[in-house]
Amino acid sequence: MDSHDKDIKLFDKKDFKNQSNPEKKDSKRWKNTNVISSLEFALSGIWTAFKKERNMRKHALSAIIALAFGLFFRINEIEWLFLLLSIFLVFSAELMNSAIENVVDLAADYNFHMRAKRAKDMAAGAVLIISGFPVIVGMIIFIPKIWVMFF
Repeated sequence: MDSHDKDIKLFDKKDFKNQSNPEKKDSKRWKNTNVISSLEFALSGIWTAFKKERNMRKHALSAIIALAFGLFFRINEIEWLFLLLSIFLVFSAELMNSAIENVVDLAADYNFHMRAKRAKDMAAGAVLIISGFPVIVGMIIFIPKIWVMFF
């Protein structure tokens, strides 16, 4: 049994004999019935991304370093807003990328397909593009402060 097989639930024709959906009993477990369950599912998704996605952990480390620089250099409110915006944009893009990659893998049944590769490459490209924003923000905020500190 592959590691991804545990995520797959298969049904036979006999499961549908009584004209009911065999998943209906399970559907309430996966349905957002209130704000708390929506929050739990969202937090579960974020936690899963941190556990399973190496790039998410790298982004988190970069965010911690950027926040430490912000505290060290005592950046102003507007600089904090741009720094935090950068961090949240990258985290959001990485979550979307991970979700797209998982759906593509599922749809392609974990086999290589050129369309699947293109979809995953495009999602990764979106993360790369959005990652340019924090680089620019970091340069605008921190290079002048580092320059003053050394020269």
